[in-house]
Amino acid sequence: MDLLRFTTAGSVDDGKSTLIGRLLYDSKSIFEDQLEAMEESSKKRGDERVNLALLTDGLRAEREQGITIDVAYRYFATPKRKFIIADTPGHVQYTRNMVTGASTANLAIILVDARKGIIEQTKRHSFIANLLRIQHVILAVNKMDLVDYSQEVYDKIVADYQAFASRLDNIVDIQPIPISALNGDNVVDRSENMDWYEGSSFLYHLENVYIGGEENHVDARFPVQWVIRPQSDQFHDFRGYAGRVAGGVFRAGDEVVVLPSGFKTRIQAIHTADGTLDEAFAPQSVCLTLHDEIDISRGDMLAKPNNQPKVEQDIEAMVCWFSQTPMQGRGKYLLRHTTRETPAVVQEIRYQVDVNTLRKVEGVDSLIMNDIGRVRIRTATPLLHDAYRRNRNTGSFLLIDPGTNETVGAGMIV
Repeated sequence: MDLLRFTTAGSVDDGKSTLIGRLLYDSKSIFEDQLEAMEESSKKRGDERVNLALLTDGLRAEREQGITIDVAYRYFATPKRKFIIADTPGHVQYTRNMVTGASTANLAIILVDARKGIIEQTKRHSFIANLLRIQHVILAVNKMDLVDYSQEVYDKIVADYQAFASRLDNIVDIQPIPISALNGDNVVDRSENMDWYEGSSFLYHLENVYIGGEENHVDARFPVQWVIRPQSDQFHDFRGYAGRVAGGVFRAGDEVVVLPSGFKTRIQAIHTADGTLDEAFAPQSVCLTLHDEIDISRGDMLAKPNNQPKVEQDIEAMVCWFSQTPMQGRGKYLLRHTTRETPAVVQEIRYQVDVNTLRKVEGVDSLIMNDIGRVRIRTATPLLHDAYRRNRNTGSFLLIDPGTNETVGAGMIV
């Protein structure tokens, strides 16, 4: 059974948390004690009905204000697929939370209030989903019950969104679905109130959307995370290199090159906790043994000799800034990329992106919290990287404040 990670995005009060609550409730993925606690909380709050948003909005501030502030992860499964949901906030001041939740997602749910249509928040969330290379989008037109389930309203919103999405380059699959999260229309079961809609229900699409082609199985990349030396009588001479395959396919007998040293060798065997494998591919975690004794340590990378990543100290990247302390030109940080960590300096902030209009704002000298901009960074040691749009794993990094150890930014290499 495969796993689908998806994230919710939308403006304030569009019904993101209610949709997730309705999805879990109608698919029988809630335990009885959870349902009882939710009913009790709804009564105490004076709600007219069971407030399904309470399933994901667990913080006191979220429940008091009726908004989502932090990313809430929920797990559930159907007979067809397992799911990890990231319920992310819609406020502009929590853009960093949305970036965090969407960074590993295969699919984004863009919620639109049927009464309001496409607004700036919709465009901002779509831009971020596109920036993070999320290729599948469900355009969930919510609160259809408040517009009398009008097909005209729905068709206009879909047309407006597709016109905007044509300016984005990574989103390749847009599935519009008219829903009412509060009443459950088209969430798990098809709605009788919208017999004009001929598409699938929300859950059916989640169960059947194809995501198998998203991993890069062409460029073989294996960042070494740990060198395994058991030092036991049974495995006296064992030396294995553990990590997660970041791209491509590795097979026993394949010739590989060790970067950055450039030494070549062959894979002797591929080990897992369940025994040896003939081949390993992304995103499997394995341990490789090699024919030759080569000095390899954490942060090095194995690749194929005829297909190697770029090895550079100067990189261009789109960065989302997380910290309350602004990013300054010439600022010094620690850059964590795959399994390697190196000091880095911000050489130039080329421009900031106005995520509401997609306009490039040049001449800025800093990025404040939740800003997204293009920057040029120089690292102390060369990075073994690919472009983010080619490989999410080897094209992304984190910036860390060396003084406070705070994660201050997330970057996508251009």
